[in-house]
Amino acid sequence: MKDAPFSSAEPAPHPVAPPRRGRRLPVWAIAVSGVAVLLVSLSLAVSVGAVSIPLSTVWSILINKIAPETVARDWSVGREAIVWDIRFPRAILACFVGAGLAIVGASLQAVTRNPLADPHLLGISAGGAFGAILAMLHTGLFLGLLTVPLFAFLGALGATVLVLSVSQIASATSADRLVLAGVAVSFIVMSVANVLIFLGDPRATHTVVFWMLGGLGLAQWDQLLYPAAALTLCGGYLWANAGRLNAMTIGDETATTLGIPVARFRLTVFAVGALITGVMVAFSGIIGFVGLMIPHIVRLLTGGDYRRLLPVSALCGAVFLVWADIIARTIMAPDDMPIGIVTGLIGGVFFVWLLRRRIG
Repeated sequence: MKDAPFSSAEPAPHPVAPPRRGRRLPVWAIAVSGVAVLLVSLSLAVSVGAVSIPLSTVWSILINKIAPETVARDWSVGREAIVWDIRFPRAILACFVGAGLAIVGASLQAVTRNPLADPHLLGISAGGAFGAILAMLHTGLFLGLLTVPLFAFLGALGATVLVLSVSQIASATSADRLVLAGVAVSFIVMSVANVLIFLGDPRATHTVVFWMLGGLGLAQWDQLLYPAAALTLCGGYLWANAGRLNAMTIGDETATTLGIPVARFRLTVFAVGALITGVMVAFSGIIGFVGLMIPHIVRLLTGGDYRRLLPVSALCGAVFLVWADIIARTIMAPDDMPIGIVTGLIGGVFFVWLLRRRIG
């Protein structure tokens, strides 16, 4: 039987742990606690910043937006604009991006049986950035607001195909070498993206470079539909196939005996992951390591069953990125530090810890 892409006769050196039974927190307790933490995090994200706004005012403004004139207005128009037009859509976008990157990372770790799989390390984020830069600096928004997300998805998908091709040409079929192929593709794609920046309009390059470092400052209500739709549709597909992802963590042959078309399903997960990543990158820039860290942390709470792992990863990813954005906005206030710097610092330390734990 011919092996599927990214598989080998030998098992992966450090495969993702298959689902295990044992003492785990009840799923309802995790869900309730997670939602409560997320609501508190969102409230603080809207409250803190260069201009601090009391939580009571934040909630009054939000309630009045949902049910007009429910609460007596005792705030200025400026504060209302800060809460509703700037900080709230930014916090919602952080939730979408964090949740999307987390479930993509978890899914890639299953289909590659590699604990280090992540859309950033596999070059998918770099491909999305390439497509977005091409649209912003060279093609123009000829499709309106849909142009950048579409180009980012095509770039992410192209990078995925390139990783597949490199891994096959170099016979890099083992799980660890897949990551090396992804890193190589990431360097190549980002080099070409830098050429596009160099050749682009100098007046726009500063904005693009800042965007490449990751940031949520351009969030707008009318643009949140795209990441919301990508997360809902693609996340729903992945969760509906959680049983297949569980089987893939055990091995290709086991999955095949269960009637799963391994090669086709793996490619589909890569394509779905590219779509989510491309759309998120289009609105947030490159934010790394979320897909690497969150699934590993969640496995300590829920175990390896993807029916629980995916939704809890989405919840924890949302909370994590909201707090990363709070840190980015407050650590150098009133300046706005790119959020990719914060996640890169935290993710780099986590990556070293994970390597030490796997090797040790």
